[in-house]
Amino acid sequence: QVQLVESGGGLVQAGGSLRLSCAASGRLFSDNAMNWYRQAPGKQRELVAGTTSRGTTNYSDSVKGRFTISRDSTKNTVFLQMNSLKPEDTAIYYCNIKQVHLMVFEYWGQGTQVTVSS
Repeated sequence: QVQLVESGGGLVQAGGSLRLSCAASGRLFSDNAMNWYRQAPGKQRELVAGTTSRGTTNYSDSVKGRFTISRDSTKNTVFLQMNSLKPEDTAIYYCNIKQVHLMVFEYWGQGTQVTVSS
């Protein structure tokens, strides 16, 4: 089992910044991808950004140039730096880890609310 604990959400004005953190613990394997998803009211959950243990990153088009994902592998922690926030970024942000060990295992955090006021 893997546990993911997110922190850093909150209320911010448009144009502001927030930094989300997600600490992973438990049975972790070296080959994994850590991701941030978000879900706004009435919408499907969508991938925001991801980073692999090999150092690759990917972003949704809606956040490219504004959000940066990074990880501290020594602490099994992933961060999401969110700049130039917009009201449409308002959502619950979920940390996710997918790891491979004979098969794919996937775990989710409890989510953290991000609210951007106009």
